[in-house]
Amino acid sequence: MAQLQQLRAQEAVDSMVKSLERQNIWKMQGLMFRCSAGCCEDSQAPTQQVHQCIARCRAPLAQAQALVTSELEKFQDRLEWCTMHCNDKAKDSIDAGSKELQVKRQQESCVTKCVDDHINLIPTVTKMKESLLSIGKQTSAIGYRG
Repeated sequence: MAQLQQLRAQEAVDSMVKSLERQNIWKMQGLMFRCSAGCCEDSQAPTQQVHQCIARCRAPLAQAQALVTSELEKFQDRLEWCTMHCNDKAKDSIDAGSKELQVKRQQESCVTKCVDDHINLIPTVTKMKESLLSIGKQTSAIGYRG
C-alpha cells in the first residue's frame, strides 16, 4: 500500500514539474539562449565582457531552477516527515498492545491521508510559478549589455 501512495505522490510531483517546465522554464531557456547569443554579436567586445554578459543571461534561469529544486526538496521533506509520523504512531500502537492488522490499517490510512494532503498542496505552487515568472521577466529585461 505504501508503494501505491508513493507512486501517487511521485506522479503528482512529476506532473507539476512538467507543467512548470513547459509554462516557465522552457520559455526562460529560450530567452537565456537568445540573450547569450546577443552577447556574442559584437566581435570587438573583450572576451571577459562577453563572458560576463553570458553569465548575466544565465543567472535568472539558474535562480529559477534553484527555486524549483528547493521547493521540491521542502515538499519531499514534509511528506517524508508525515509518513515517519504515521510509522511512529503504528509502532507506538503495537507497543501498547494493539492488534497488528488493525495497526497496519491505521498506518495505511495515515499514509494515504499524508499523500492526499500533500497532493492537495501542489496547486499552491502558484507562488513558485509567480516567482518564476518574475525571474523570467528579469531574463528578458537583461538583453545584451555589451
